[in-house]
Amino acid sequence: MALIPYPDADELDPRAREVLDRLPVRINLFSMLANAPAMMAPALGLGRAILTAGQLDPVLRELAILATAQRTGTEYEWVQHESIGRRAGVRDDQLAALKAGECEGPAFDARESLALQIVAGVLGSGTPAAGLITRGEAELGRAELLELLLIAGYYAMLGGLMRAVRLDVDPPPDPDKLARPPRGT
Repeated sequence: MALIPYPDADELDPRAREVLDRLPVRINLFSMLANAPAMMAPALGLGRAILTAGQLDPVLRELAILATAQRTGTEYEWVQHESIGRRAGVRDDQLAALKAGECEGPAFDARESLALQIVAGVLGSGTPAAGLITRGEAELGRAELLELLLIAGYYAMLGGLMRAVRLDVDPPPDPDKLARPPRGT
């Protein structure tokens, strides 16, 4: 059970109610964020942009999210993104390698390994080696590199919140529902 209660419908701040009413699904993360109504829309807006508006290849995006979940020990993130990753094209051997903490090896091609090494650098020391960043820009592209760095930071931040409040792991929603744009946008 989460350390912080999920707000009841009658306790919702109007800002949180408005955001929740527009979402295609309701998961525990969204309900927990409703406790911080001023931060809820901006936090979820960045997540929506990462998932729907980025230039980064969806497989690289999901590998980065899953690697972040694994490296930070965030079960909730892993459970939610394993099915999203599979739908994007992440393979079983890649999931197994990520679970084992690997970011190089036969499961990953050169671009995937590079992206995962950059994520590992962000989550490890906090400062990936300069050579990794330079290679990332050259091989992934500037926008894609910056998206990758944002993904690692965003999902590490959310993971910290999830672990701190002991967010209850709920089953992942139907990926088809996640693909729909929020109502009222």
